[in-house]
Amino acid sequence: MNIHWIGTGLSAIPGLRRLIEGGHDVIVWNRTEAKARDAVGDLTDDIRTYTPEALADALRKGDIVVSMLPADQHVALAQLCIERGAHFVSSSYIAPEMAALDDSAKAAGVALVNEVGLDPGIDHLMAHDLVADYRQVAQPGDTVTFTSYCGGVPKHPNPFRYKFSWSPLGVLRALRSPSRSLRAGEVRDVARPWHAIDDYVAPLPVPEHFEVYPNRDSLPFIDQYGFDSAWQVTDFVRGTIRLKGWSEAWSPVFTEIEGLTGADGEARLRAMSEEFWRDHAYAPGEPDRVVLFVALQAQRDGATTWHKEWVLDAMGDAKASAMARLVSVTVALAVEALVAGRIAPGVHAAPDDPDLIADWLVEIGRIAQHVARVDHLRG
Repeated sequence: MNIHWIGTGLSAIPGLRRLIEGGHDVIVWNRTEAKARDAVGDLTDDIRTYTPEALADALRKGDIVVSMLPADQHVALAQLCIERGAHFVSSSYIAPEMAALDDSAKAAGVALVNEVGLDPGIDHLMAHDLVADYRQVAQPGDTVTFTSYCGGVPKHPNPFRYKFSWSPLGVLRALRSPSRSLRAGEVRDVARPWHAIDDYVAPLPVPEHFEVYPNRDSLPFIDQYGFDSAWQVTDFVRGTIRLKGWSEAWSPVFTEIEGLTGADGEARLRAMSEEFWRDHAYAPGEPDRVVLFVALQAQRDGATTWHKEWVLDAMGDAKASAMARLVSVTVALAVEALVAGRIAPGVHAAPDDPDLIADWLVEIGRIAQHVARVDHLRG
């Protein structure tokens, strides 16, 4: 079994190095071989120039393809894996076109594993854990609220209240995207993130105030996380977290983005991206910070009966960013699970199997400086 790891960008290296150092047979693919050699050339000589044709020639039955490429390339790679009888792994959300490959993947006996990074990824593990725990005491009619907030923030706050690990263009485009969540029993449709910013007090060892807002469409994850139809779900939000003061610092950005349209608007976004990358990017070796908070609360007869929350706080260092470690090591954990035969054929997101969740969270705990499950009712 060969592991074909495609892409050696900023978010890929810690997980890739883990697999090579773990003794797996890894073929490293990158569009520029020199960049890959700079990243892992001290560990392996099996580094190749990536093209879809070269990968297709090298791929064999039982192999695993790991894509750290842009998400729009994943479906074609997954289809190639089905044709060759190989497995596929990515950290990206499952697109409808990927979900549609489920029957074909099962027929071919291969697993297409996605959403195994940080967010989505680690947040899914924590959500599944909380739901499984709560289910043991749940009763029909319980009122349930769920929140999941994740974000990368500067370890050392700056006046802009943010720094960029890679191209700012994705962040700027996301600010133009609508979101859908559930609040107070009503669907909450929001055209722009800054229309729905709330305060959030994180249960860190020293409580800390953040700003949060919903991201994408949260509602499909009610089913993905296995919420019981007998529960009265009043709040369900998956969102992004930022440092306190972020919305004020970014107010001029929001104002400009609001007025951008068409090709001229896209050109201005690209120009803004270049400006932000110049002015607000992490310096080489500068530490970043990642925070993640996943909470589930239940009420019965007007009283809170269950309230637990997963808390993650991770810091980067000169060797690697916290973001890169959390994304790529989780990808590597999915690869290791496939090697061990612990993931069935078909299209999957991050696992809901309790044993895999427990194993993976132990490994995540070795990366982050603080990982804990807080019981708010016990203090």
